[in-house]
Parts: sequence; C-alpha cells; structure tokens
Amino acid sequence: MSAVQYHYGHFPPTQLLWEKLIPYIGPASAAIARYDGLLSAIPNATVLLSPLTTQEAVLSSRIEGTQATIGEVLEFEAGELPAEDSIEKRNDIQEVLNYRKAMNHAMNLLKTLPLSQRLIKDVHKVLMDSVRGHGKSPGEYRKIPNWIGPSGCTIEEARFVPISAEKLPDGMSDFEKYIHTDSVADHLIQLAVLHAEFEALHPFLDGNGRLGRMLIPLFLWNKGILHQPMFYVSAFFEANRETYYERLLEVSKAGNWTDWIAFFLSALREQANLNSQRATEILDLYNSKKGELVQLTHSQYTILALDWIFDKPIFKSNDFVETSGIPAPTARRILSVFRENNILITIKDASGRSPAVYAFRELLNIAEGRDVF
Repeated sequence: MSAVQYHYGHFPPTQLLWEKLIPYIGPASAAIARYDGLLSAIPNATVLLSPLTTQEAVLSSRIEGTQATIGEVLEFEAGELPAEDSIEKRNDIQEVLNYRKAMNHAMNLLKTLPLSQRLIKDVHKVLMDSVRGHGKSPGEYRKIPNWIGPSGCTIEEARFVPISAEKLPDGMSDFEKYIHTDSVADHLIQLAVLHAEFEALHPFLDGNGRLGRMLIPLFLWNKGILHQPMFYVSAFFEANRETYYERLLEVSKAGNWTDWIAFFLSALREQANLNSQRATEILDLYNSKKGELVQLTHSQYTILALDWIFDKPIFKSNDFVETSGIPAPTARRILSVFRENNILITIKDASGRSPAVYAFRELLNIAEGRDVF
C-alpha cells in the first residue's frame, strides 16, 4: 500500500457537511463554556490546577512514545531520581518538563505577540531544548522530506508523507492566515481544521504532535473562548489514539474533513466535561483542606502552606522549609501536622543528610483519575 500524500490544494476545506456537524458544535461549545465558568471561579487556578497541567504534559508526550508518569516527573523535579533510573527514563521525564516549560513560554509570548509562525518557532525551540531531537533544528522548519510510519521505515513504506519541504513555507503561511481569518462560521470548527492541518504539514523534524496539541488551548485562549489557556485534551487522544490517527489520515487520503471535525468536537466536549469534573474535585479538596487545616494548625500561615503543596504535590521537606516563605520552626510544625493527619504521605524517609520526600496523595490521585498513590 502506497503512502497517503499531503492534500495539496485542499486547505482550507471549501465544503463541509454542516448538517452532520451542527449536532456536535452546540454540545462542545456548551461544555467548554461551563468549564471556563468554573475556571474563572477558581482562585489562583494556575497554582491549584498545576497537577492537571503536568498530567497534560505527561499524556501528550506519552502519545509520542514516552513512558514517564506524573509521579516520576514530580519526584524528579523534587530532586529524586526515578526508581527505574536509566537514560531513557530521564529523557522521557525531560520531554514532559520541556512541554510544560514551552507552554508557559507560549503563554508569556501571547501577551505581546499574535498566534503566529514566529511564536510557533520560538515555542518549538523551548520544547526541543536538550531532549531527543534537539539536534533536529529546533525552531526551524525542516528543509528535507519527512514521513510518518513504523520506526525505521523508508518513505515507500510510510503511512503518510507530509507537505514537501519546498512547499512548506507557503503551507505555513496559509496556516497562519487561516488562524486569523474571519470567514469561518465557528471557532471550534476553525480549530479542528487548524489542528489537522498542522499535523499534516508536519513543519518540524520532531515535536510536531506535542506542539500541535499545545496549540489547542492557546487558540482557545487567543480567541477569548477560555479566560486562561488551561484546557487538557490529550487524555482523549491518548485513549483513542488509533481513531485519532485514522481520522487525521482520512483528511489527506479522501478529503474527509467532516468526520475529522466531528471526532475533534467530540474530543473537546468529553475533555471539557472531564476537565470540569477534575477541576471541581480539586477545588472541593482545596476548600475542605483549608477549613480542616486552619483548625488543626491554628497558624496564620496555613493557607500559604496549602497553596505551596498544591503547586508542588511531591517535594522534599527542606524545600518546603526553605522556600515556602514560612518561618522555619512554623514550617516544620505545619509539616508535622500535615503528616500526622495523613494530608501528606512519606515517599522516602529522611536518612542522614537526605531529607524526607512527601506526596499530597489526594491531589495526585485526582490528577491521575485513579488511585495510584
């Protein structure tokens, strides 16, 4: 079977089966609006939802083949080596950390720059810094052909061949124009088309999948659909990986934009609902712990301590004492209260000069969507 070739001359789509798409648009828009309303009501959402941001980085990277878990990533950030310590595992973890770093970089850039090729290249540079693929021209469009298929396959054995290197600059120029077009009836339809097109263009030698998924919350924020670029969609794509790739492939193979868009809108609706559920669980956890811990600690620093462990749900005891902004004796006492009341579990006991490592189990289990701690 010959490889599917990029859909030259067929972007953006000129005809969609709107009667098939209309039933998907309303539910997706309503689910996102409900999630955004919840997001707006969460005080300091960037801190409280930081585990979900890390989990999105984990899942988006996992689609590309990494094996790191949120626990391993957060332990590594706390200065602990993974139990299964290998170069491969450290590379997996670093890719996840880079994803999160690149997302933060994009958020800062969007405060002064439009969503554009310049921004995309700059974010790609951060995404690929010092990880596998870092030698593949970070921040620069590829100047050679690439193809998608089984590891080590030739172009003849590939599943899909993206746009040629010579036509890539024009392809990316058309992509950028479509970001800012006013002729699309619905922004979610526009986003579905943009995501498929970016993956089909495959403009970089590596990192295209992760960057393409990162552009989803950035677009929603940029268009004012979300008040913050905190939308986590990779769980759906990871759970439906084969369908995800098949629907993308059908766009170039058969010009089937409609089925891809319907699939994408379903992803947005399901993930908006899941995001709302997880965010509600986290907010409920925060409020319940706030009331409980104020009573237990009788300290003016309780809320500061609680915010700190929400932001860093796996940490070394000395990091909390030294960086929480709480006087050291009080910080140690608060840690003791948290441990004695099972707010924190011990991952690693203190030994000699090595401090103890703690985890905020309830928060991490919400982020994972199951009990893993």
